[in-house]
Amino acid sequence: MYKRVLLKLSGEALGSPGDSRSINPPALTFIAKEIAKGLQRGTRLALVIGGGNIWRGARDGNGMIDRVTSDNMGMLATIINAMALQSALEHEGVSTRVQTAIELSRLAEPFIRRRALRHLEKDRVVIFAGGTGNPYFTTDTAAALRAAEIHADVIFKATQVDGVYTSDPKKDPKAKLIKDITYMSAINKGLKFMDASALTLCMENNIPILVFNLHKPGNIRRAMRGEKVGTLIRQD
Repeated sequence: MYKRVLLKLSGEALGSPGDSRSINPPALTFIAKEIAKGLQRGTRLALVIGGGNIWRGARDGNGMIDRVTSDNMGMLATIINAMALQSALEHEGVSTRVQTAIELSRLAEPFIRRRALRHLEKDRVVIFAGGTGNPYFTTDTAAALRAAEIHADVIFKATQVDGVYTSDPKKDPKAKLIKDITYMSAINKGLKFMDASALTLCMENNIPILVFNLHKPGNIRRAMRGEKVGTLIRQD
């Protein structure tokens, strides 16, 4: 069983099956319930959530909005999602704090590492929002950075598929699920489950990454218990 976990969620996970560009209350409730059920005695949990259901940065800017402004809008989108997830978790009885890389003191705490560690010690779930606070960096990189800062044992990357495949399983029917792979092999094979800078940061700090399907009930709990789910990316 892991002692300290950082769970990375995509913003699209909060959307509905037919419309990922929204916050869907049933999806939000499902995720909150899965997290609440998965919490284990003695395990501390932090989260990083994306904002792609609201704004996808430069992609949504479509050349009309400059990259820095567009990325800043994406960081604000993650804060909206974090606030929604906080409310859903508290509805399930989970004590939660939101810390943001962009200061919005009327809405959430600023990210302060020592304060975040103190919240974790008090068994509060900490949601890190606002990405890294800088443009040009993804929320995957934010997850790797925060995991290193809080000395997480592992990053759980909860996705829409069962793990890391040899190719996109939605496009290639011959794609095969990889159960276990090293950081360097993942980089050399060009696997697209996490951006290269985030993967390199995990490799440098020896933080394993577990990629699994968020939508299978009980997967977060199984992962928390150290059971085999999805794909594990680690050192040799």
